[in-house]
Amino acid sequence: MSNVKESFRSWSVEEASELYHINRWGANYFGISPKGHVIAHPLQEAGASVDLMDIVAEAKSRGLKFPILIRFQDILRHRVATINHAFQKAIQECEYRNAYRGVFPVKVNQLREVVEEILDAGKPFRMGLEVGSKPELFAAMSLQDTSDSLMICNGCKDPGFIHMALMGIKLNKRVILVVEKMEELRQIIIISRKVGVEPMIGIRARLLSKGTGKWAESAGENAKFGLSTSELVAATELLIEEDLCHCFKLLHFHIGSQVPDILTFKKATQEAGRLYAKLYKLGFKIETVDVGGGLGVDYDGSRTAFESSTNYSLQEYANDIVYYLANVCDAEKVPHPEITSESGRAIVAHHSVLIVEVLGTIQKDSPAHHLEYGDQEHALVQELLEIRANLGTLNKLEAYHDALERKDDAYNMFTLGLLELKDKAKIETLFWEIGRSVLESYRGKAHVPEEIRQLKDHLSGQYLCNFSVFQSLLDHWALGQLFPIMPIHRLEDEPCCEGTLVDITCDSDGKVDRFIAFEDTNNTLPLHDIAIDEKGELTHDYYLGFFLMGAYQDIMGDLHNLFGRVNEVHVFLDPDEPCGYYVEEVIEGSTVGLALASVQYDQHEMKRRMKKQVDKAIKADQMKPSEGMRLLRDYDHGLSGYTYLSP
Repeated sequence: MSNVKESFRSWSVEEASELYHINRWGANYFGISPKGHVIAHPLQEAGASVDLMDIVAEAKSRGLKFPILIRFQDILRHRVATINHAFQKAIQECEYRNAYRGVFPVKVNQLREVVEEILDAGKPFRMGLEVGSKPELFAAMSLQDTSDSLMICNGCKDPGFIHMALMGIKLNKRVILVVEKMEELRQIIIISRKVGVEPMIGIRARLLSKGTGKWAESAGENAKFGLSTSELVAATELLIEEDLCHCFKLLHFHIGSQVPDILTFKKATQEAGRLYAKLYKLGFKIETVDVGGGLGVDYDGSRTAFESSTNYSLQEYANDIVYYLANVCDAEKVPHPEITSESGRAIVAHHSVLIVEVLGTIQKDSPAHHLEYGDQEHALVQELLEIRANLGTLNKLEAYHDALERKDDAYNMFTLGLLELKDKAKIETLFWEIGRSVLESYRGKAHVPEEIRQLKDHLSGQYLCNFSVFQSLLDHWALGQLFPIMPIHRLEDEPCCEGTLVDITCDSDGKVDRFIAFEDTNNTLPLHDIAIDEKGELTHDYYLGFFLMGAYQDIMGDLHNLFGRVNEVHVFLDPDEPCGYYVEEVIEGSTVGLALASVQYDQHEMKRRMKKQVDKAIKADQMKPSEGMRLLRDYDHGLSGYTYLSP
């Protein structure tokens, strides 16, 4: 490849760690081994490490195609324990006179194997679930089989939703119906009396406080859900009128997802604490204050209030929630309530890694060996050849400007029909060759002109990756969410290229061209050179890891081009295993037939139609019978194959 930079200095994996910021966003769950492979530490320093390339080898030995998603179930368990321990520590230090009991919001990752693992890890902490729809409610009802199971029901509710939640109370579960609007409260009262079940009621308050970042508008005065102060007063009056004051069990608030600034939590907790205290003094013996979600993940490792980061630690978050709630309650002389939080992203984000293979590259300045230059070249070609030949003695920025002018002239002449196709090809090839040389001359310099920085982005290669942005990285496409991305091997060698990532969908938006950086973002990612043989195939595999994928990305995928769910492997630590871990389960991704069935295609009908076409072609002597039978076999086999490419 032509964009390899010359480097004569040594390179270390420590420099690779700095380059990709893995020691910052990795949160001690990920690092780089001495041989240049990304390794996972599912229990941080307390357990074995897992080489991601070993998992890749294991997956290949089982016949799995890429992309694959690796789930570290031990990270889930560790995150559950870490959050609970953080609140326990804060409660002890603040001498808080009640307990913490968290719930996992199912919407963040509804996959059964994820929710079950979280519930099992949360048993010592009496952890519950938060649901926001009827399907989530039905799933949670079946999974929570112990008495006093905690379930918080948010979101819009119809009579069927309310009825099923009330039946959960009959099963001795602690099912709290959170009122999002006044009409729901009236409906809950009517249905509870019909079925003879006393409801457990929560009310979401619409605070004036709201978050910052991408999801800031989901809170505040214009929030979609919650009662205003006036509506809250009306709700309390209705409860008094219906003699149901004792059913008001929980006060809820939510200030948005991925809140980057700790100051937001401080303000919101104080405001909610005052609401709780005033309501308690009015005679509503509220047991729990639910501080909602919003606990962020430091995706870029900058530890700032940037939207993809957080300027606080988990312990600081827990400390502030506990401290400010206690402070307000003490000032108001009311009991300390039980604290509940709905932290989903912070529990599941770290536990899954998407591994994709690079299929090839698309380069602007790829060698054009088929172009030969003679003495009778077009004037613009001759001028560019002269610039290229004398570049060592020319002012580099001036030479670039001259080359850019010739390229623009060529465009205008070609549009007017005054330039032949081969001449246009030569001019563009020479321009990118000159641009590459000019860019190299600025490498390592303290000041680089803006147009040269832009040239770097223009010259970056596109790495074609076997995955779908729309299926596996929907938040990046839809919201510009940043995720840590890096090679998972070859990190003992210095990356010599800059590139963007493009997927295998036919959509031009199927790309990743914003990457994390210590300050702001980068438009390209440092990557290694990949060699292509004379057949146009890679001479060796090259794998990239997409990290912190566990929140939302697993369940929000879009079937663009009918690329379905990817293959999965689940990794568990086990000290009895020689390597300290084992692959516990493999879940195969969507087949072509399954993806088609999701959009109402029937495989049997499709095969019948194909056979009809083949029979017709054979009768018309357009196809031999053996060819027809082979086509039908291939068609049938293809329907059971993976939706992604199989190089």
